[in-house]
Amino acid sequence: MIVDKVVFTDGEKELFIEDLKTVCKEYFEGAEKYAVDVVSAANGLSVCIVFDAVRVRNFRKAR
Repeated sequence: MIVDKVVFTDGEKELFIEDLKTVCKEYFEGAEKYAVDVVSAANGLSVCIVFDAVRVRNFRKAR
């Protein structure tokens, strides 16, 4: 696997977290704290995303 970029700048993390917040609010209630960590792994990158949530919202099948 070829990894184009290993460094995830603070600015890029903030942009990613803003997008993540949008998605999380559709699926979870109370998601307020977010963290992301990207590190090199044997086959590319290991990405860990952590956020707090109170409950999972009801899902409906996409039309």
